[in-house]
Amino acid sequence: MSQKQNSNVPAIIVCILLFGMVSFVTNLASPMGEVLKYYLAGQEITIPNWMATLGVLCNFIAYAVMGIPAGNLLQKKGYKFTALAAVLVGFTGVGIQTIAGVLTGMTAFTVYLLGAFVGGFSMCMLNIVVNPMLNKLGGGGNRGNQLVQVGGSFNSLMGTAVIFLTGVFVPEIAKAHISQVFPLMYLALAIFAAAFVVILFTKIPENLAVEAKSEEKSEYGPMSFRHFVLGAVAIFIYVGVEVGIPNVLQKWLQNGGLNVESGAEAIAGTVTATYWLLMLVGRLAGAALGAKVSAKNMLVAVSGVGLALVLGAIFLSPENVVNLPVFKGTAGFGMAEVPVNAALLVLCGLCTSVMWGGIFNLAVEGLGKYTEKGAGIFMAMVCGGGILPFLQNAVVDWTGGGYLTSYWVIVAGLAYMLYYALAGCKNVNKDIKVD
Repeated sequence: MSQKQNSNVPAIIVCILLFGMVSFVTNLASPMGEVLKYYLAGQEITIPNWMATLGVLCNFIAYAVMGIPAGNLLQKKGYKFTALAAVLVGFTGVGIQTIAGVLTGMTAFTVYLLGAFVGGFSMCMLNIVVNPMLNKLGGGGNRGNQLVQVGGSFNSLMGTAVIFLTGVFVPEIAKAHISQVFPLMYLALAIFAAAFVVILFTKIPENLAVEAKSEEKSEYGPMSFRHFVLGAVAIFIYVGVEVGIPNVLQKWLQNGGLNVESGAEAIAGTVTATYWLLMLVGRLAGAALGAKVSAKNMLVAVSGVGLALVLGAIFLSPENVVNLPVFKGTAGFGMAEVPVNAALLVLCGLCTSVMWGGIFNLAVEGLGKYTEKGAGIFMAMVCGGGILPFLQNAVVDWTGGGYLTSYWVIVAGLAYMLYYALAGCKNVNKDIKVD
């Protein structure tokens, strides 16, 4: 390893840690919505499925609002300033959600939504920092994709931890009280505080992001490239698919999908956490193969396999079961019968694990000086992570509890990503100067 590469190691480590923070805070919004749903039910306030998803929606809609401004901030102020600002905003967002826990009625729900929205600003800004920075620290191409996958692995680990810990702290969601998730809130606040200190004293190679830029206005931009535009749509769909699969899966298992007398919430939480755990496994594999397998071939493979798995989950009978190791709440760890549909959806974690890195690298390939602005647009499109699950849950309500039927939304999304990997990712605008 060269001296230059060694000097980049601290920056790479910081980026990987920030990747984990993104997942921790983002994944906290979904179980928080469910806890609040049952908490308010105890106060005789009914929250339907689509409304319980509003926290996730607010979290991701914040990306649409903040994506482009955050990209501009990165260009003008650099990685370190943007990361520090993002951490402060994130601390504020989690703090607001914590305050919601001491309130009652719809006031608590409204404050929770505000906290999720502010937290989304932070997640957007952090994503703006870590994706282009890791890609550039790796030198772009396959090596850049490999580093993004490493960061994604830690992202999955933190996502798994949040879902699993929620099941531990809230073993009976029907009797949930918001104070039960306070330990997770305090942990998130501590992570933000520690991250601020670490980033403050870490040397960030700003010249990688804040390159000398001509003052002359260009008639072109990221949206001038067809493969980038189609990639931005793919990111919108991908994040919705990644979030929608476990979001609806957990609700289905909690609300009658499991044939058990007790411990359904804990089992559902464990099964859903397994999805995120498999995303970790997939990203570790992606990191190992990233320098050898092209982003295009990787995306083709996982989109096709994911499509087959979801179709199987839709058409197979839930009466067919498989045994999975789970946490059963007060009964501890053990094996439990889970519908084969759930097992197939869990396996999708292996597929969604490497999609982000593949789409990002294919979409920004050949953008040159337009890469940073492109990253900002990408972050705006991450709002799909709130919109598609919202649509899925609306389908559940419209069909009177058709949880598996709602996965046709996922099928359509995976089909589009397969198209992008096969044809849409080709750069047909190579005549545009990018240096």
